Formats: sequence, structure tokens, C-alpha cells
Amino acid sequence: MSTKHSIAARQFNEDAVRVNHHDRTFWSVRQKRDNMAASLPEWEELRQIADNIKRHTVTHLADYLEQFEANATKNGVIVHWAKDADEYNDIVLKILREHNIKKVVKSKSMLTEECHLNEHLIRAGIDPIETDLGERILQLMNLAPSHIVMPAIHITKEQVGKCFEEKIGSEHGNCDPTYLTHQARLHLRNNFMTAGCGMTGANFGIAATGDVVVCTNEGNADMSTSIPKLHIVSMGIEKLIPDYKAMGVFQRLLARCGTGQETTVYTSHFRKARPGGEMHIILVDNGRSSIISNEEHWQTLKCMRCGACMNTCPVYRRSGGYSYTYFIPGPIGINLGMLKDHDTNYHNVSACSLCCSCDNVCPVRVDLSTQIYRWRQHLDEWHHADIMKKTMSQGMKYLFNHPSLYTTALKFAPLANIVPECLTNSRLNGWSVGHTMPEFPKNSFHQLWRLHLKDK
Repeated sequence: MSTKHSIAARQFNEDAVRVNHHDRTFWSVRQKRDNMAASLPEWEELRQIADNIKRHTVTHLADYLEQFEANATKNGVIVHWAKDADEYNDIVLKILREHNIKKVVKSKSMLTEECHLNEHLIRAGIDPIETDLGERILQLMNLAPSHIVMPAIHITKEQVGKCFEEKIGSEHGNCDPTYLTHQARLHLRNNFMTAGCGMTGANFGIAATGDVVVCTNEGNADMSTSIPKLHIVSMGIEKLIPDYKAMGVFQRLLARCGTGQETTVYTSHFRKARPGGEMHIILVDNGRSSIISNEEHWQTLKCMRCGACMNTCPVYRRSGGYSYTYFIPGPIGINLGMLKDHDTNYHNVSACSLCCSCDNVCPVRVDLSTQIYRWRQHLDEWHHADIMKKTMSQGMKYLFNHPSLYTTALKFAPLANIVPECLTNSRLNGWSVGHTMPEFPKNSFHQLWRLHLKDK
């Protein structure tokens, strides 16, 4: 039975050139990550410390949230609490209306994607402008991100050139990257100058000081907060860490894992509003509290959204971000999607080979593949189990529980080798899609093992 993911992935794979480019691009980022890790003898120790910090913080989150709010308030920041996406969107809209804002410049934030903030603001007559270049390209093309760190890396320069020509009036047919970058700067600079509010996400919230830390490579977070007097920070409650000592650990891991850099070009720290300005921090739950109580999957909250699991995942690299039903793709997206709504996103659990590569690269040691395996064990009780796979499993269980039948089946298995290929490579045999049917050996492993024992 085909799933939503497998159907979308099959469509993606119709363009072999695009698939190979996508695969090579993200594998190259994985290799850069490996080079960075190899350059630090204490790399595995850093991962373990980061894991310990996140475990501690997540399991003591209420205390750290209160500490963060108290310190941010002392700094003159206005702190809001949002239980879900609707409340978050309403808080943002209320702040903007109180200041009569018509245009907002936004630094990249997956939380605003999660809560569908842009659509909410547009309906209210407010123009949200994404200022991360990749996000802005996708916004102009009416597309969603396909990766959490490199959202538009699947878009070609020819597509960007055509988009800029139609939406911002660049030269016809000019897809030179230098020219397109210049056009993007002119376009975004005008929006920075004319916006009434700047919004950022938050890579980290420092409980001990009330600071927010934002990491970018383009400086768009700094531009979004340097010109408008109003600054709104959107932060999921799981982004909290205890102090700046902990920040030193995560700073060494984040860029190395995400993009293969020693550090991001800009690491911006926001503690209070600029002179004459106003700063708001909105702490968003939106289901995170319930994840903490989930004994099997609470570790998902340790994730710091570096994207390393996507870069290494063989399924993501060769199926693309749009093949997943949740807005975050890849291994972490599979788990987050299931936590959000397993009836909507259960298709994604098939998009995993259980190779465990994601576990090995995760900087905070989230057991991603194990969690995906656990989700699969619940599919039957949710009535989402694949009927064909279920039938095959029951058949294999019966075979393995009857040794004489199993031995007989092994004896006659080589007869499958003489079955005409036109019969084995049919639609009835799903294994034949993308695979060459294996040839059964004349002697089974059991037979060879008996001969081995006799020789001894």
C-alpha cells in the first residue's frame, strides 16, 4: 500500500538530476559536519554535556521558565505566555495593532511557520516580510521551507531569476547569482527601512539573564531589530538553557552540526529594548508541555533545530522536504509530526530505514530512530498499519514458529530462481520496484552451518 510520503517521494524521484543534486548537496553538508567534529578531540564529550544540560532543563522547565520571565521583566522586556498557536497569533496581532503597524520584517523562525503567523497577519491587513533570503524567495514563490536551516536550497538560480523578474522587477532572463543577490539586498533594504516592527525567533533563551540569542549567517536578525523600534521575539519554551556557561557548549555545536561552520557569522544577544523602543518576548507552549509527560518521546524536546539529522538521512536526501506531511521534514519532523497529530502524520514513519545515522550526528543525542521505531509499534492500534505488511508479518511469524515448515520452505526456496522475471517484476511484487530480486543460494545458511559443524 502506498502512503502519502511514498507517493510524493516517487514524484520527486521522477527528476533524477534534481534528486542527485539534492542528495549530493546535503551529503556535502554532512561531510563538513564530520570534518568539524573530527577537529575537536572533545567532540563526543561536548555532545554528552549538551545532552545532560537539555535533559536537566527540560525536566525542570517550569523553574527555568519562571527564572527567565523574572529576569527578562527586570530588563524591561514585556513577557507574554501563549498556550497554543491561536493565542500566540492573537498576541502578536494585538501588539501590532496597539502600535498601528502595517508591515513587519521577520528573521527566520520555524515557530511562526508552526503557528501559521504569516497567514494570520495577512488576513488582518498586515504585511509580513521574510528577511532570510531563502525564506523570502520561498515567500515570493508561495512555497513552504523544505529544510529548517537551508529552506530554499532545492530552488535553482534559474527559478530565483524568474521569480525576481516577476515579483521585484529584476532584469529579464538574468540568473547570475551576484546580480540576484544585489537585487535581493535592494529589495530587502527598502523593507527594513519602512517596517514598523522587527520579529525574530530564538535559538536560545538564557534563564539566568533573561537574554535571547539568535544565530544567523546573513545579519537579517540584526537589521530587523536595528531600525524598527518594536521588537517581538517568538520562542518555544523548550529553547531555554540555564546560563551562559551552557550557552558556550551549544554555541560550539550548533553551527558545526547545522552547516559545517565553526560558528555562525552573526550571534546576536538581545537583553532589552533599544533606547526609545519596546521589546516583547512571547513564550509559546503549543503542545510542548504534553510532550514532557510522554515517557517514550519527551527527548524530542532536546532538539535545537540544527538540521543535522536531515543532512545525513538517506530517505530525506532522496525524497525531498515536500514529501513529508508535517511542515518540518526528516527524522526530527517525523517525531514532531507524530506528537502533534499521529492520525494526520502517520505516513511519515515509513520514511525511515532505521539506519540510525540521525542518532549518531544529533548534537544533543536525541534517539530519533528509536522513537520512529516506537511510533511504528502503535500503528496497528490506531488502525493505520499497512494491511500487506501486517499479513506478511503474520505469515512469517507462523513460519518461524513451525521449524519443520521453515526447513521445508528453505529447501524449496531456490525454485523461485527459475520463475520468469516478467512475473517477479510485476506490480503485485512491491519489492521489485527499485530493487533487483535476490537469487536464492542452493544451500541455506542452516545447511552450511550443519556442514561446518560436521567438519569440526
